[in-house]
Amino acid sequence: MIESCAFGFIVINGKKYTSDLVIYPDGHIEDSWRRISGHRLSIDDIDRLIKSDPEVIVAGTGVSGLMKPETQIEKLLHQKGIKFISQPNQKAIKTFNKLFSKNRTGACFHLTC
Repeated sequence: MIESCAFGFIVINGKKYTSDLVIYPDGHIEDSWRRISGHRLSIDDIDRLIKSDPEVIVAGTGVSGLMKPETQIEKLLHQKGIKFISQPNQKAIKTFNKLFSKNRTGACFHLTC
């Protein structure tokens, strides 16, 4: 359960994280997540998340939503049977918390911008 988020941090199950991260469907968290091209989200950036067999991937695009998914991500994930939802962090948190207990849901969060 994601409890809160603000510029530069996110609190998940009582633990504060200060670097971008990935949440896998089993609840495992990989922090210090880096993208190949800074504020661009590519399919390669979430390769391990895709391999974890999620039904849904929620992308938190930052506090102001400045991380942009590449245009082909949604189509490529759809072909694999994975729903992709990209939203600024506050909306993405609500979406993730709603879906996590119902679906195999993974997420990635950019904690600034």
